[in-house]
Amino acid sequence: MNNSVSEQSFYIESDEEEERDEENGFGKEDGGGGDDGNESDSSASSAENRRQNRPGSYNTSWPQSYRQSIDLYSSVPSPNIGFLGSTPLSRLSNSFLSSSALTRRHTPEILPEVTKPLLPEQEEPPQQRRSSHALLPPLPRKASARKDEKPSKGAAHELPMSRQSSYGQAVVNGMNVLCGVGILSTPYAAKEGGWAGISILIVFAVLSYYTGILLRYCLDSQPGLETYPDIGQAAFGTLGRIAISIILYVELYACCVEYIILESDNLSSLFPNAQISLGGFHLDSPHLFALMTTLAVLPTVWLRDLSVLSYISAGGVVASILVVLCLFWAGLVDQVGFHAKSTTTLNLTTLPVAIGLYGYCYSGHAVFPNIYTSMAKPSQYSSVLLTSFGICTLMYAGVAVLGYLMFGELTQSQFTLNMPRDLVASKIAVWTTVVNPFTKYALTMSPVAMSLEELIPSTHVKSYAYAIVIRTALVISTLIVALVIPFFGLVMSLIGSLLTMLVTLILPCACFLSIMKGNVTRFQAAFCCLIIIVGVVSSAFGTYSALSKIIESLSEQGP
Repeated sequence: MNNSVSEQSFYIESDEEEERDEENGFGKEDGGGGDDGNESDSSASSAENRRQNRPGSYNTSWPQSYRQSIDLYSSVPSPNIGFLGSTPLSRLSNSFLSSSALTRRHTPEILPEVTKPLLPEQEEPPQQRRSSHALLPPLPRKASARKDEKPSKGAAHELPMSRQSSYGQAVVNGMNVLCGVGILSTPYAAKEGGWAGISILIVFAVLSYYTGILLRYCLDSQPGLETYPDIGQAAFGTLGRIAISIILYVELYACCVEYIILESDNLSSLFPNAQISLGGFHLDSPHLFALMTTLAVLPTVWLRDLSVLSYISAGGVVASILVVLCLFWAGLVDQVGFHAKSTTTLNLTTLPVAIGLYGYCYSGHAVFPNIYTSMAKPSQYSSVLLTSFGICTLMYAGVAVLGYLMFGELTQSQFTLNMPRDLVASKIAVWTTVVNPFTKYALTMSPVAMSLEELIPSTHVKSYAYAIVIRTALVISTLIVALVIPFFGLVMSLIGSLLTMLVTLILPCACFLSIMKGNVTRFQAAFCCLIIIVGVVSSAFGTYSALSKIIESLSEQGP
C-alpha cells in the first residue's frame, strides 16, 4: 500500500490492491502457507461479498463522511442492554473523529467477513486523500486489523459492524430519531391548527411511513446504496447527491439552532431575573443563557471521541417519555386543570404553522437508510418502522391533546413553559428538557462540520486548526441565528415546512419513481404523485406562513 498505510496500518487497502489480491488467489491471506481449505473458501466468499457490495461510483462525490457521521448521530449504543443488542460506536467515534472520516481509504478496516465496505475507494493519488489524518489529532496506536490477521474479541466488539442491529435496537434507534424536541411543540401545534388539525398529524404519520418503505426499495434496487445521498445520486446523478446532502445538513444545522433557543427559553423561565452588565453591555436572561449554552457546548464539538455523548444521548427516548409522563402527572394527578372551553375546533388562519410543526415530528428519513443497512434482519425493517411510527404518533397525539386541554389558548411553543413552577413534575420535565440538548448538540453538528472539513486542502499542514475553526464558526453562527430569530415554534414550523417536507415526502417519492421507473405499478405511481402534491402544497403554505409570522414577530419585537 501507499504512505497512508505506513502511518496507520489498520486502514483498508485500495480497490486496485484488492483486485490484484483476487486475481492472485488472495496471496495475502494464503501467503503464509498454513491456512486450510476452509479459510481459503472464506476468503473467496469475502471477495465475492466485496464485489457485490461495491456501489460503483457512489463515493466519487461529496460528502463521503455522511454514513459514519449519521451512524453516530442516530444509533443507540447499548451493549449492556441485552434485548437491544450492541452497537459498538466507541471505535467508530474514535476512528472518524480522529481522522474526520473524510475518505474511504482512511476508514478503519472491517474484516470482510463482518461487514461490507460503506463506500468503495475512489482512485485518487494518495496525497489528495490525506486530509483525514490531519484534521484531528491521531489516536494512540491500536492493534492492527489487517486482512492477514484475525481481530481479537475486543476489537471485534469495538469495530463498527453493519448488519448487526437487533429488532429492539432498530426500534429504539427509530424512536430516538423521530421522538425529539418536536414533542414539546405538539400542544402548540394543536392550538395553532385546532382540534381538527390533529388529523394532519395522523396523515403525515401514514405518508411518512410509506415513504420510509420507499427508501428501502430504492436501497435494494442496486448494490452499494446505503445512505440517502447514495439514493439521490442513483436517482438524479451527482447533482442529486449534492442537493439532497445540502438539504439534510441544513436541517441538522437548523436543529442545533433550535437547541440554543430551547435552552434559552427554559433556563430563562427557571431563572427569569438572571442578567449581567459589563461596561455598559447588558444581557438579559434569554440572551445570557443562550450565550452560556453556546459556551458550554463548544468544547463538546471539538471532541474527537463522541462515544460518551453517543451513549448519553441514547437516553433521548427515555427523556422524551419522562417529559410526557411529567405532563400527564401534572394534568391528571396534580390536577392542574383543563380549559376545554378556550379551545377551538379549527383555526384556518394559523393552520399552515401547525402543518410545519406536525411535519417536523417525522423528520427521521435521513437516518432510515442507515438503520436499514445496519439491521441483522433487514426483512424486519417494515415492522421496525411501523412500531417506531406507531409509538411516536401515540405520544405526539397524547401530548397534543392533553397539553392543549390543560393550557388552552395560552399554550406556548414548548409545553414545559406552561407547567406550574411549584410542581415537582414540572421541575423534572424542565430540567430533563434542559439537559438533553447538551448531549445531542455535538452529535447533531458533527455531520455538518465533517462535510465542510472534506473541503479543506488535503495537503495543508494546518488542517486540524482549520477543522477547529470550522466547528467553532458553526457553533457561533447558530448562536447568532438563535438570537436574531428566538422563536422556537415558528423556527420549527419553518424547518418542518421547508426542509422536512422535502426530505420526508417529496424526495423519497421522486427518487423512487426515478430509480424504479418501469417497475413502478400504477398504484405506486399515482400514490407517489399524490404524496408529492401534498408535500409541495404543505411546504408552500407552511413556509409562507412561518416566514410571515417570523417577520411579524420581529417587527413587534422592535430594535
